[in-house]
Order: sequence, then structure tokens, then C-alpha cells
Amino acid sequence: MALKYYHAEPMANSLKSMLPLKEKGLDYKSVYVDLHKFEQHQDWFVAINPEGQVPVLDHDGTIITHTTVINEYLEDVFPDAQPTSGPLRPRDPAGAARMRYWNKFVDEHVMNYVSMHGWHRLIRVIAGSIEDGKFEELMSHVPLPDQRKKWMTARSGFAQKDLDHAMEKIEYALNKIEAQLGQTAYLAGETYTLADINFYAHCGLSVNRMFPNLSVDERFPNLVRWREAVSDRPAVQQALAGEDRTQPGLRTWSGDGREHS
Repeated sequence: MALKYYHAEPMANSLKSMLPLKEKGLDYKSVYVDLHKFEQHQDWFVAINPEGQVPVLDHDGTIITHTTVINEYLEDVFPDAQPTSGPLRPRDPAGAARMRYWNKFVDEHVMNYVSMHGWHRLIRVIAGSIEDGKFEELMSHVPLPDQRKKWMTARSGFAQKDLDHAMEKIEYALNKIEAQLGQTAYLAGETYTLADINFYAHCGLSVNRMFPNLSVDERFPNLVRWREAVSDRPAVQQALAGEDRTQPGLRTWSGDGREHS
């Protein structure tokens, strides 16, 4: 059963679905999609995913997109390929419901708000460096209207009121997760699950460096304990050591926790 994983650098969405592949010890072919070259909008990739977004999992010709869906699919298809801590989705209904609750929370109340700040800092630099005619031509190949609008907004910069609102949502999420991690070792209980993977990939790894004004390491000790426990996992370290073609000058905005020369 052949697996092929199309992804960018091991951060955010690409990291999120790379982690269960590593945790489960699954063999897969890695296909790097260079976002700086807009490869995700080129014909060869849009033929694989018409939405023009990474990551994508190809399982013997079955194409799975969207990270939360990919991760549950891996649990369904490979239930016995388990990390040392057990399944990444609890086998009992209550545990699975808790995991899905936190996945939904991260997907709806964390991911897009952290992403907005990332786009404002990183994509604005990339988009602003492209000449007008070339930029419009590139935008004509972006399949999703909302994604095209996001690129165009990033080119000029997001409105401060939107950035402030996003920061409020991020701080609310951190307080909520800090409280939960004061009660349980991991988000859904005492075992590491897909919910932890989701939050770690989108926010937990990088929030202290993305948003130094939040003083995460001082204000959120439970989150720090959890972050260090997740970062120490061999599968996480393997994933973070993966291929990265991000321009070196654009790495500091993201709070990338890896060391770069």
C-alpha cells in the first residue's frame, strides 16, 4: 500500500499531517512542493488537488486533502500502526469525542488567526516583492477565490483591527488550553492524540517566538510543559528535521523552533 505525501516545509499544515506519518512509522514518498515558487498552483499539482493547497496524501491513488481529514484517515486505514503511547485517536467514544472537540477548537479558533499574522508578516514580504503584472498573472492561477483574496490582502497588509481581533482570539485560546493542561497531561486526556498534533503544528511550537508580547513562557507554564513533552518525541524531532526551502531571511517571523544556519 503506497503512500505519497505532498507537502511544504515542516510547519503548520504540512507538519500537522507529517507527524502522524512519523508517529506511526509509515513508509511514504515525500514530495516537496515549493510554495515560494507557487508550485501549489501549477497545473501538475492542481491536477492532484484542484484546490491548489498542501498537504495532500495519495494512498494508492486515493487523494485525501485537509489535514484534519488526512489524520483521521490514517487512523482509520492504519489502526494497528501505533506510536509507543498508543493510538492517536482514543478507542473509547468519550475519548474520541474529546479529541474531536479540541481538533474543532483548533481548526476554528486558532489556525486561521495565527495564520493571519503569519501571512501579514511573511506573505506580505513575498507578495510585495513581485512586480504588478507578474503578481496578477500568478493570482490568476489560484483556484480558490478566498485564497486569492488572502494573497491580495497580504500584499497590502491586513487591517490593524483584524490583526487585533486575531490576537484576542489567540490569547483566548492560550488561556483555555492552559486551563485544560492544568487538569490533564494532554488536550484530550492523559494520552497524546491528534488534537495535540493539531495545536502543536499550528501554534504550540511557535507561539512564544511569533508573539513575544504574550510572554508565553512566563504566563503559561502548563503549555510550556506540554510543548516540551511534545517536542521531545522522536517522531516530532524527525519531522522538524525535514526538508525546508524557506528563504533564510523569512524564517524568524514564524517562530520556527528549529535551528537554522
